[in-house]
Amino acid sequence: MFGKVLVANRGEIAIRVMRTLEELGIASVAVYSEPDRDAPHARRADEAFLLGPGPANESYLVVEKIIEVAQKSGAEAIHPGYGFLAENAAFARACEEAGIVFIGPPADAIDAMGSKTKARELMRDAGVPIVPGTTEPVATVEDAAKVIDETIGYPVAIKAAGGGGGKGFRVAESEAELEKAFEGASREGEKFFSDPTVYVERYLPDPRHVEVQVLADAHGNVVHLFERDCSVQRRHQKLIEESPAPAVDPELREKIGKIGTEAARAVGYSSAGTVEGLLQDGEYFFLEMNTRVQVEHCVTELVTGIDIVREQIRVAAGEELPFKQEDIELRGHAIECRINAEDAAKNFAPAPGAIASYVEPSGPGVRVDSGAEEGYEVLPLYDPMIAKLIVWDVDREASTRRMIRALHEYRIEGLKTLIPFHLALLDTDQWRNGETCRDLVENKDWLKQLAFDKAPAASDEEEPKVERTYAVEVSGKRFDVRVIGAAPAATPNGAAPVRKAPKRERSKGSGGAPGELISPLQGTVLKVEVEKGAQVEEGALIAVIEAMKMENEITAPVAGTVEELHVTPGGSVSTGDTIAVIK
Repeated sequence: MFGKVLVANRGEIAIRVMRTLEELGIASVAVYSEPDRDAPHARRADEAFLLGPGPANESYLVVEKIIEVAQKSGAEAIHPGYGFLAENAAFARACEEAGIVFIGPPADAIDAMGSKTKARELMRDAGVPIVPGTTEPVATVEDAAKVIDETIGYPVAIKAAGGGGGKGFRVAESEAELEKAFEGASREGEKFFSDPTVYVERYLPDPRHVEVQVLADAHGNVVHLFERDCSVQRRHQKLIEESPAPAVDPELREKIGKIGTEAARAVGYSSAGTVEGLLQDGEYFFLEMNTRVQVEHCVTELVTGIDIVREQIRVAAGEELPFKQEDIELRGHAIECRINAEDAAKNFAPAPGAIASYVEPSGPGVRVDSGAEEGYEVLPLYDPMIAKLIVWDVDREASTRRMIRALHEYRIEGLKTLIPFHLALLDTDQWRNGETCRDLVENKDWLKQLAFDKAPAASDEEEPKVERTYAVEVSGKRFDVRVIGAAPAATPNGAAPVRKAPKRERSKGSGGAPGELISPLQGTVLKVEVEKGAQVEEGALIAVIEAMKMENEITAPVAGTVEELHVTPGGSVSTGDTIAVIK
């Protein structure tokens, strides 16, 4: 077994991995960006090292820096968590070349399943059913149109070949929407996976998203840990997950479990992985394989009693799985709610900011995987997830009641989260009936009912003075230094006190008048669809803004002429800025 492991990630998944390392008696090494200097994951580890500036492509995604830290710290292995470099075959090979164990599948398996087109071809050849569509990339919009007309039909999904996690996924309901969908999927594929190629497949209008958790070792043992249902999604990204799946009976459970293990064997898989699929009208189709631990692995852990991260580490150290398929039992029901910094009432717009107060729920059957605390700042640079709330009880109905209780206990002040959304959705007939809830999640009028109350004015009273712990760096290694005596007022983790933001000066001709288009979020302008002087219809696309790893379409509030335009591609925009004025 390893003596020291570097965790190449941040937030809740980094802390979750560190907990298992502690239980195994393994020292942990954290890496962090400059804005994450005082983040909980950096303080939690036995050692922590600076990678670089905030943007991920200058810190968490720089393979050479992470390998250098591993060598400097003496780490024998690297756990990538999920996201960032978790499914990067080049990173896995770089670890191997440096004599460091990659806690994940072989690089060849990542390659095989990382390309969705290659994975579809492999699964088809292995006899695993796939969603009808192409198994080769489609080069142009014209090529896509030809394939769709001849073999697939509309609606159609355009997907990035290297995509995952909802990135690089667009839907064209008709030929008129094809070019926009093709361009969007290709752009996100290039941005998030360095691969602009796309493929097309039939879009199933209201399928259940059912996936199978698999574990495999290097000795030929492959098992599945049953299925999860992840059908409640926004923009093809999951919001609520549960296990077992409400629409899966024992016969289907055995069938899709076999599909999962066969898919893993087909690529010589070892480590933890997830075979994702779509279930509609009793038919189950292979969708893709995620060659990493999933965000929602927690629900499977609660219904099986198996620590998936621990098994990942043991497999990477060369050990055999300690159980066979017949040893694994499914007990009770678990539900996970993703606690994201988003405003559901504004179509799930990202809502970064500082947490003023933070109290986690507890009690029987409640688990919180979090990377946050009081004073922690949710940064627009990274994913909007603050924490995951997971509950277990004897069946789905009891588990739902426990989740509602736990959500009511959860207190996160100072920024908007999805807690009100989860409470509202879990109290609907759609959820109780085990439906996909797509009719609610995509209903903007229903979502608008979840609008947050306006925050009260902040008090002008002086904050009390407190002791303060500073993070200092010596040769790039992080240390905590506590200063005794008077210090600037601060929240417990050393972040600046949360105060009411000053009123933003608006552009000339603004003030919230009809036709003024105000940015609902902070981010980077990826695309501007109009020019000054253009005539637009109400609802027409004006710009695309990327914030917290999501693309957000900003549309015209009224029909008219674009009299002012204040954004350009590649520029930045803040919440409250005037994007355009349409008269």
